[in-house]
Amino acid sequence: CGVGWTLYPPLSISENSGLGVDYLMFSLHLAGVSSLVGSINFISTIISRVDFKTSIIIWSYLFTSILLLLSLPVLAAGITMLLFDRNFGTAFFEPMGGGDPLLFQHLFWFFGHPEVYVLILPGFGIVSHICMSISNNDSSFGYYGLICAMASIVCLGSVVWAHHMFMVGLDYLTAIFFSSVTMIIGIPTGIKVFSWLYMLNSCGSRIWDPIVWWLVGFIFLFTIGGVTGIALSASSLDILFHDTWFVVAHFHYVLSLGSYSSVVIMLLWWWPFIIGYSINKYLLQGHWLLSMVGFNLCFFPMHYLGIHGLPRRVSSYDFEYYW
Repeated sequence: CGVGWTLYPPLSISENSGLGVDYLMFSLHLAGVSSLVGSINFISTIISRVDFKTSIIIWSYLFTSILLLLSLPVLAAGITMLLFDRNFGTAFFEPMGGGDPLLFQHLFWFFGHPEVYVLILPGFGIVSHICMSISNNDSSFGYYGLICAMASIVCLGSVVWAHHMFMVGLDYLTAIFFSSVTMIIGIPTGIKVFSWLYMLNSCGSRIWDPIVWWLVGFIFLFTIGGVTGIALSASSLDILFHDTWFVVAHFHYVLSLGSYSSVVIMLLWWWPFIIGYSINKYLLQGHWLLSMVGFNLCFFPMHYLGIHGLPRRVSSYDFEYYW
């Protein structure tokens, strides 16, 4: 039926989309209720117990929970309106009944963009905590700077959803606003990256430690994704790159590789504390080397293909894109 994961109308309210789409929306409601209850639990627990010098991981969980609490009800409203359009004759997103399909895109991306930070903020907390631990850096700049950077990302990331929608005909003032605010997110992100590098700079004695290798790899991969994100934040460039493999490359460098690397870093750091045994250092170094080579061989060429206009989400391509 062509609904896709974004559930855009008119395809998602078409008679051609079957009962499975209704079940999909209902399951999203259940998952949303679960996330909301979990977020409220985290927020109430952390606020009642936290002090201003607690682990930075706890702060990242707090910011993540706040983002979920703010954005999930908007998605719930959007898919509820879709369900009503499909089953009860309303016309929230049906132009013939006075509705607007673009309304759903605004509702969806108001949730969809903060969701990206929901996935990566815990990784930021993990990386920040481990960098501070291995460098013995307890300075106010390192700690409070990272917290303020995450708080800034939460605030700015909640008001840039329409940079996913430059192709729908936004007026130029709106496009300028969303482009500018998206670019400003690079400032707190840069603060985090330079803080991590500063702390790792004092870890020369642990240069062969696999955890340091993974931290450097995380920063490298995330920085590549961040640079391409700044390019995509410009509305004029985004119009050229929209729905190409350049966007796929950017997203995977920032989120997929960033989240995966942070999970590996977490396991390497806490595994000896949990199990009581360390993993072989040389196997971990080999794992890091193979992972970095594989990551970049897989995703870096996507930038080149996207710049040359290769579209995403299609099963057959023009002959000029065949290798």
